[in-house]
Amino acid sequence: MQFNELNLHDDVLTGVDAMNYLQVTPIQEKAIPIILAGKDLIASAQTGTGKTAAYLIPILDKISREPSNHTSALILVPTRELAKQIDEQIEGFSYFIQATSLAIYGGGKGEDWDQQRKALVKGADIIIATPGRLMAHMNSGEVKFDNLKCLILDEADKMMDMGFSEDILFVLKHLPQNRQNLMFSATMPKKIRDFADKILKNPEEIRLAVSKPAVGIDQQFYLASDEQKLPLLIHLMKSTVAESVIIFTSQKSMIEKVVRMLNRNKFEARGISSDNTQEDREESLRGFKNKQFKILVATDVLSRGIDISNLNLVINIDVPRDAEDYIHRIGRTARAETTGTAFTFINEKDQYRIANIEKLLERVVEKQNITESLGLGIAPEYKSGQAVKPYRKSVGKKKFFNKKSRDNKKPLATQS
Repeated sequence: MQFNELNLHDDVLTGVDAMNYLQVTPIQEKAIPIILAGKDLIASAQTGTGKTAAYLIPILDKISREPSNHTSALILVPTRELAKQIDEQIEGFSYFIQATSLAIYGGGKGEDWDQQRKALVKGADIIIATPGRLMAHMNSGEVKFDNLKCLILDEADKMMDMGFSEDILFVLKHLPQNRQNLMFSATMPKKIRDFADKILKNPEEIRLAVSKPAVGIDQQFYLASDEQKLPLLIHLMKSTVAESVIIFTSQKSMIEKVVRMLNRNKFEARGISSDNTQEDREESLRGFKNKQFKILVATDVLSRGIDISNLNLVINIDVPRDAEDYIHRIGRTARAETTGTAFTFINEKDQYRIANIEKLLERVVEKQNITESLGLGIAPEYKSGQAVKPYRKSVGKKKFFNKKSRDNKKPLATQS
């Protein structure tokens, strides 16, 4: 299907064409007519399928037909990177409409705070915000959304995981009851459905390829102990041709170690995590997108919603804690029907997570053991079938228990 078959405003179609959007994706084909009809919607689709454009295009269509001096749409997102990216997409799509947008994110009450407050009071057609930051501004009493027509929750599952549910409910109490509600999520666990019941009114539902990676991703699993991971990483980097690489780790403390090892081996790399300042994160991400350096080492702050073109390779230094997070990490590559590669390193502690990932993938991925041939020693033996978390030894007691136990109150050891 072509965009000109969707009954969109001519100015919107011109903007879509200028952004080089040619074919309508499945999520866009299903979502755009529903949103144009003014219905509530809950939608899920795998990462990289065009969810953002699926709601931005019809919102801009409505703004182009009914210009207003008030904020028409509020988009809540989990991270500042996603807020900034959506703001940039709106700028591209709305060039011929001249719709205004504003991204609200960050922490503290410095110069950015005052600029954001003044802009919020003045208003913009579309506000994109992280929940906590927006709630802080709304607490001042100066920010009003009395004429809001549409609320969008993007990456709703990630916002729930990050603990934003109470902040979102606070924002909702200050919005008009008569509004359109759209919820987009990469996964659809029960907590998302329960939350949707509190917000949406008789919603339409779209579910497309939930929690399945793009078919163009070559997934490779490598067995390696923690001590073998960095030498194995260098070997694979030297033997792989890749123009753009993201290396993920669940531990912020690992980022600097990985960056140092790569730089010592003449691979230019930078790291990014939630500990970096906003300016540093934006500078690193901008430099990576502009090909100033080819390797970015990051935590899961970059696993969702960040559109990076021509990303060839994703490497998981460790196995993500949740199977869904694995899908989002490797989903940074092979976007828009391209191809890519994903390496994942598996130590002896994380094998049960692999079993859960394979259950989600509905297939078994070969586990490669190459450390001994590289002179790095014997890799951990893979024991298949560990689909649940193994028992942990309790502190000071001669018995074992798992995380479901309610009798023993001592904490389990943190998984790496």
